[in-house]
Amino acid sequence: ESNMSNTVPLFNGDQMPLVGYGTWKLPKDKCAESVELAIQKGYKAIDTACDYGNETFVGEGIRNAIEKGYASREELFVTSKLWNTYHHKEHVLPACKKTLEDLGLEYLDLYLIHFPLCLKYVDFEERYPPEWLVDPNAEKPEMVIDPVPLRETWEAMEQLVELGLVKHIGVANFSNQLVMDLLTWAKVRPSVNQVEMHPYLQQKYVINYCQKKDIVVTAYSSFGNLSYKSLDGFKIAHETENVFDNAILQSIAQSHNKTVAQVILRWQVQQNVTVIPKSQNEGRIEQNMDIFDFELSDDEITQIKTIDSNIRFNDPGWYAGYPIFD
Repeated sequence: ESNMSNTVPLFNGDQMPLVGYGTWKLPKDKCAESVELAIQKGYKAIDTACDYGNETFVGEGIRNAIEKGYASREELFVTSKLWNTYHHKEHVLPACKKTLEDLGLEYLDLYLIHFPLCLKYVDFEERYPPEWLVDPNAEKPEMVIDPVPLRETWEAMEQLVELGLVKHIGVANFSNQLVMDLLTWAKVRPSVNQVEMHPYLQQKYVINYCQKKDIVVTAYSSFGNLSYKSLDGFKIAHETENVFDNAILQSIAQSHNKTVAQVILRWQVQQNVTVIPKSQNEGRIEQNMDIFDFELSDDEITQIKTIDSNIRFNDPGWYAGYPIFD
């Protein structure tokens, strides 16, 4: 057993597991069993979102795992996210309650603002999850922006904490500048900023700044372009070298007798960045957790730094005309 801790403290001392199980793009028919299996294999954190459209199945997996004694609710750390259509203050509480109802939970450990981006409200009855387009069946489907000040949304998020529905609140896809502003007036501080991070987008400045402010960084898409190849229009995902084929990462992996995936996850958790890899394969579900029995040397970390090429795959600037990162 490694002496390396597998959790990281949030600002109030609560512990967040360094490795969680991600559920984006988990097919509905495999979702419950995959989540249950992950918990059985020792995952304590589950990361989901309204937008993934599978929260009822994620909830089923959590419930089955608890019933079988793999973990208690108190041992689990469940994260979900407020979608872009629910940023007006009157929609935040209903959106959170809908997520809780779908998951079958009484509280969330962490609730994030999914994007700093507000879309026109779509009623639950009309379509859920609403995704990006206001009317997908229109002749020319479009995304309709409905601006809401961040403070309005955040104050409604703070109320969720007061109501006991959520233990921690945080953000995702936020630049340092947005976080700086938020910290000047927030009553409840953000516990986490979840951002895209992989060897091609290393996020040095986000990590440095957030950690200095006691905000935990969670990495999503740890394996870079592999998450995006199946999505329409993500040309850049096909043009970029697969991160698993990178020669530097391969040689580091060989020297530790680990996979490239394990090296990437180790590189992230070694920076106290939490990770949420997704897999449906039992072997890889186990491997993605098995990163606490080795350490990357300073020299290896320096080598990984040379791969950074500022390639961002999840950029609403091009697919939604909303350049939040520029």
